[in-house]
Amino acid sequence: MNVLAVDGALGAFSTAVARDGKILASECQSGAIALERGLGMIESVRRSARVTAAQIERLAVGIGPGSFTGLRIAITYAKSLAFVWKRPLVPIDSFELLEYGGGFERVLSVVVGRPGVISARYRSGSTLRRASGRIAEVLDVVLPLDGVYPERSRGARGDAAVGDGALSVVGAPKDVLDALAERAIIVRVFDPAVMPAAAAAALAAATRAPATSVHEVSADYGELPAARQPKF
Repeated sequence: MNVLAVDGALGAFSTAVARDGKILASECQSGAIALERGLGMIESVRRSARVTAAQIERLAVGIGPGSFTGLRIAITYAKSLAFVWKRPLVPIDSFELLEYGGGFERVLSVVVGRPGVISARYRSGSTLRRASGRIAEVLDVVLPLDGVYPERSRGARGDAAVGDGALSVVGAPKDVLDALAERAIIVRVFDPAVMPAAAAAALAAATRAPATSVHEVSADYGELPAARQPKF
């Protein structure tokens, strides 16, 4: 199956083409470039993958949470292509993209919003806790004092040793890691196993059910926009 994916939520605009579990081509550019270069990047990656538009069997898009502007543009591109090409569209959230391929049993995934503002999800088995807002407030919600904190062992010098119960953390910037350290939470920090985000989306989409209609796919901003949208 040939899958074309785009993502604009996780700090950059990226696009990728995958076939049968392998990335054929991908491209990622940071900064506010999605509107000016996004469609050109999609076409460039498709050509690099040597896949025609007719050979694309499915599209995928990251639906956030994440960058307000990049997210809107990426979803608009994906929905437009899915509508014109008459292809199914698979929406995938940012937490799944961060965790894809990591094999985490227990993980905290963090998406950065505005300075000091995050969306985070804690996952352990069937347990999911998610919140958006200021860092301290979010961590208070997703990591309550109910057994989340790993067991610690103390060495001869009193230093904490990381055991098997350490919390896996992916996507967290320094200020979030500092806040976790203040809570005496032992962590193992990971980068996403598959990058860029669109590559993870392209791989994941092959085994996920698409939306029944492109109109069902909408952005998850994680928080209300900083500015109010005008009413007409």
